[in-house]
Amino acid sequence: MQATRQQILEILRTHSEATVDDVVEELRQRRGDEITPVTVRHHLTRLQESGLVDAARMQHRESPGRPRHVYRLTERGIAYFPGNYQKLAAGLLDQIEKHLSQQGVNVILEGVAQQMAQEAGIAAGSIQDRLDSVIAYLNENGYEAYWETAEQGYILHTVNCPYHHISHDNDALCYMDMRLISALLGVIPRLQSRIAAGDNSCSYFIPCIVTE
Repeated sequence: MQATRQQILEILRTHSEATVDDVVEELRQRRGDEITPVTVRHHLTRLQESGLVDAARMQHRESPGRPRHVYRLTERGIAYFPGNYQKLAAGLLDQIEKHLSQQGVNVILEGVAQQMAQEAGIAAGSIQDRLDSVIAYLNENGYEAYWETAEQGYILHTVNCPYHHISHDNDALCYMDMRLISALLGVIPRLQSRIAAGDNSCSYFIPCIVTE
């Protein structure tokens, strides 16, 4: 990411919210140069377009003067910064597998997949329409997915694994993804390749649905 935008995100993360003038002042202190409000507004606009910064809201001054625009990070912007989620998720999965049978683990992962599918709210429609909607949902969640036609069906590819730090040591989440895709599409897919196994993508064959 462009260095100035990275610094603006860091400022908003530190201060929860800030005006253009606040950002300008802190950037000048950090960098020792004379960055202008016009330049900062340009970067904030680009960050808004990327979904990392919320649309500016008006803040009225206590003293006379025009209201100020206040900016803050979106949920996506907050998630942009490194967290401890991978280690936490790995620890939770490890403890679940230690204390439950394989059937119990499968029930939990199936429940997670079903909950995610329900929250996605994929509308009914043709299989192509559903594939488009599923791809959009997966990409919003970091999978870098796409689909293509194949003989007697379709192939859905995900070229990024959001769980790659965990799935190399544990394939349970790979099969949770397969359950998720099945729930999203309403079709049972067939796993063809896995990133965790050294393949370029996780790929799922989606058979055509023939209706009478």
